[in-house]
Amino acid sequence: MTTLLIHSPKSENHLTPPGHPEQVARYGAVQAGLKGLDLIHRDAPRGRDEDILRAHPARYLAKLRAASPAEGWAQIDGDTYLSPGSLDAALHAVGGACAAVDAVVAGQASNAFLAARPPSHHAESETAMGFCLFGTVAIAALRALHHHNLPRVAVVDFDVHHGNGTQDLLWQEPRALFCSSHQMPLYPGSGSRSETGAHGQILNVPLSEASGGGPMRAAYDSLIFPRIAAWKPDLILISAGFDAHQDDPLAGLEWQAEDFAWLTQRICDLADAHCAGRVVSCLEGGYDLPALTASVRAHVSVLQERGK
Repeated sequence: MTTLLIHSPKSENHLTPPGHPEQVARYGAVQAGLKGLDLIHRDAPRGRDEDILRAHPARYLAKLRAASPAEGWAQIDGDTYLSPGSLDAALHAVGGACAAVDAVVAGQASNAFLAARPPSHHAESETAMGFCLFGTVAIAALRALHHHNLPRVAVVDFDVHHGNGTQDLLWQEPRALFCSSHQMPLYPGSGSRSETGAHGQILNVPLSEASGGGPMRAAYDSLIFPRIAAWKPDLILISAGFDAHQDDPLAGLEWQAEDFAWLTQRICDLADAHCAGRVVSCLEGGYDLPALTASVRAHVSVLQERGK
């Protein structure tokens, strides 16, 4: 077995206004970072309503469909837009994440990475925000629990922004551990240590601006990794945002590409110990294009090496 790479070419049909950081060029930057790696390649299928409806109500899905424009852009909130191809791109991101879960649970691949946009972790139950339309990673986690009947999953979110949407969608789910590290204070303003979920299954670890990779590693070693080990998940999902990089324009944690490689190695160690190496990683943020290319390569190179 090896690493499954699920591409979503539909990502290029999700257009944002000129100057928007969540731009089509991000998809090309990710592809550049993956070039030459020894991976199994698949295109993302279109997501199924039944998977989306585990996380979002039907009225929300209908609202997005009604808001989708025939041309130009429809603005959902201050920084979230729909173009004519946006909803289809988001649906294929959902389908790709669920297909990745299916393949890894079935043993068709050791681990998987989803290269798709728009990102997902800010989308709440009935609210599109922060560039995100659907809670893709939460939807994938719920598929693992409900469709595959896994006893427990863990979601690790190392995007520089707090995954308020994933937290919202998994708040009531006792079988899903959600661990997030994020810069604080920063958008969206959530993610304090006091937010622990309906069943105490949410762990938020705020990090200070300009703190760099050292304090991040210490926080993961002392707080997040022991919590995951105690949880003994049957699958680990990652919200892989690369906007904590030193060069990213939207935040200031000042990580390097090797910090993402370190995180990936340690997450894979936990997966090897508890769930036969099963990891599904999904792209979230990362808005400096060269940094995104380097960070994605660092991340997926570790998945590839561990997946052999």
